[in-house]
Amino acid sequence: MFCPKCSSLMFPTKGKVHCNSCGYERSLSGKDATVTKVARAGKEKPAETLVLDEITETLPKTRVECPKCGHYEAFWVMRQTRAADEPTTRIYRCVKCGHTWREY
Repeated sequence: MFCPKCSSLMFPTKGKVHCNSCGYERSLSGKDATVTKVARAGKEKPAETLVLDEITETLPKTRVECPKCGHYEAFWVMRQTRAADEPTTRIYRCVKCGHTWREY
């Protein structure tokens, strides 16, 4: 809630709400005492992100050498895997052996 005098954020302290900016204080009313609990995930393992799925028929192909088998054709996608001011990551999957690799 916000202070009616200076519009700063008010904080609850000892059964009252207090404005740290101007010092305004008032007692808590019934409508102010709403408690909301947020459920947070425990120590669950985060879901793995699917980078390049098995449906490759619609993906574009390019001429690049596979580091595993040496074939010169691969499917490719571009993903923003780092910060927005960093370049995108090119992800390739070999047409012949299915090996997946990244190029930053």
